[in-house]
Amino acid sequence: MVSSLASTARTEPYGRVVVRAALWLAFLAPFFYLSYGFANWLASRRDDVGSIVFSWEHSIPFVAWTIVPYWSINLFYGLSLLLNNDRQGVDRLAGRYLTAQIVAVACFILFPLTATFVRPATTGLPGFLFAVLGGFDKPFNQAPSLHIALLVIIWDHWRHRLSGFLLPLWHGWCFLIGASVLTTWQHHFIDIPTGALLGFFALWLFPRNGELPFSGARLTSDAKARRLALFYTLGAALALAGAALGSFFCAVALFLLWPALALAIVAFAYARAGAKVFQKSADGSITLASRILLLPYRLGARANIWAWTRNLAPQVAIADGVFLGRFPTAREANSFGTVIDFGAELEKPAAADCRWISFPMIDLLPPPAAMQQQAASALENARRDGTVLVCCALGFQRSAGVVAEWLVATGRARTPTLAREMLMAVGRPVHLAGTTERAAS
Repeated sequence: MVSSLASTARTEPYGRVVVRAALWLAFLAPFFYLSYGFANWLASRRDDVGSIVFSWEHSIPFVAWTIVPYWSINLFYGLSLLLNNDRQGVDRLAGRYLTAQIVAVACFILFPLTATFVRPATTGLPGFLFAVLGGFDKPFNQAPSLHIALLVIIWDHWRHRLSGFLLPLWHGWCFLIGASVLTTWQHHFIDIPTGALLGFFALWLFPRNGELPFSGARLTSDAKARRLALFYTLGAALALAGAALGSFFCAVALFLLWPALALAIVAFAYARAGAKVFQKSADGSITLASRILLLPYRLGARANIWAWTRNLAPQVAIADGVFLGRFPTAREANSFGTVIDFGAELEKPAAADCRWISFPMIDLLPPPAAMQQQAASALENARRDGTVLVCCALGFQRSAGVVAEWLVATGRARTPTLAREMLMAVGRPVHLAGTTERAAS
């Protein structure tokens, strides 16, 4: 069962979708072979091409028949472009392909690596497929594995379209494709996580729905935002330097590329893009790509929550069934009728089944006035249906600012100063500079 064809109405004639897909394929296919081949040719002319191999990789068996799933990704590459509901879907998928291709080839040219295994002779269909592969694919284009990057993109594309028994079959086949880069002796292990990171970056850069992270991005004029952007940029640079220098001593250091990318994305959020880089929806969910790419940053955010709030009550009552607190666990969230959260960087707990409303706001910066007013209005509406927890990461600033605005807007506090005093009286630190002043206007 292909769920997209069965349950999702097309937004435009399919013929236009096919034409757009065909045009993209007419560009992408030659671009792939030309750029990929050029990187191979450059590496073949160098005498300083090294390799990154863990000792345990020598125990990986050569399994000739896995060249079949290895090759099958070429079929899914084209079919994925054709299976879309509209031309925007085609364009975004093509954007992911192109991103993976450009970044991977740039790495192949700047930091070429070679595969060290010598495959045994094979016959039959596997032998034929290996011979065709060897005709254009030399043992140089290694990390990040473009094969794995494309696999991540294509796996994500089809998992949203398949249902029933086809979905686990798809997951299983994708696992074979991923494993085949090792069992065909085409790649070394380090190529896999670096390729996966590239694939998820391409998914993040061109999400299925919503805004593109870089759309409408303009350099911020806020001095504090610029300082924070610089702070995270320096963190990303240090992690990148650690990965580059550490790799000369141990290949495991390359895993520092992950936090380097995460910190660079957060720096981009403060410098230009804002909260949309976290790709959080109004229901509190976060895209898979954002969840994975920004995991190092989110682990740091979780540690920060624990450090600042471990000696505080998780939530405190403010007035008329409204509570203020840190980002809740699922159990804490389910004790309220509604949770309204403002932490763009944090995802709704999977087991939380209460009503959840999210207004993603970036940390440490004054939120947009319109969003804060909208959130205060939503808070008053939600309060009529039961208890409400208003939260952000710590419950000190973003959520406290909205609660303060709600107190003034509903007449529960006559002035922003009285609203601040009400919040501080419950024994929770609050930082409302630049927020409650708006409520007075």
